[in-house]
Amino acid sequence: MSYRRTIPVEFNHCDPAGIVFYARYFEMTNSVCENFFAEVVGRSYAEVMAAGEGVPTARLEADFRLPSRLGDRLDWTLTVLRVGRSSLDLALTARVGTGDTRLEVRKTLVWIGRGGKPAAWPREMRARLEAAREHGDE
Repeated sequence: MSYRRTIPVEFNHCDPAGIVFYARYFEMTNSVCENFFAEVVGRSYAEVMAAGEGVPTARLEADFRLPSRLGDRLDWTLTVLRVGRSSLDLALTARVGTGDTRLEVRKTLVWIGRGGKPAAWPREMRARLEAAREHGDE
């Protein structure tokens, strides 16, 4: 199963030309990931941080295909590509409806345990991440 979320392009996302400023796309990718963790993985970022743990981005690669403009509704799709011992590789794509792809992102997150260092995914979270990966094409 791929996770989906729609984010409307608002004034605060845009530069003076009325197109999405590239850094705002990265904020959107984080929002999609944060909601994926809360809704699918079963632990919100707030819960993770309150426990002294974390899920920082270790790698981010983006292909900007077409500009997005104020008023567009970006339909995001997140797919789990790989679940490592402490890392997670994701693909995120933003499209406008069933139309043009605006952005494609490859992102690696790392599970940080209470000691502040990479650690193995907690069993329950790993099971949910693996289930999402196994059903990624649905």
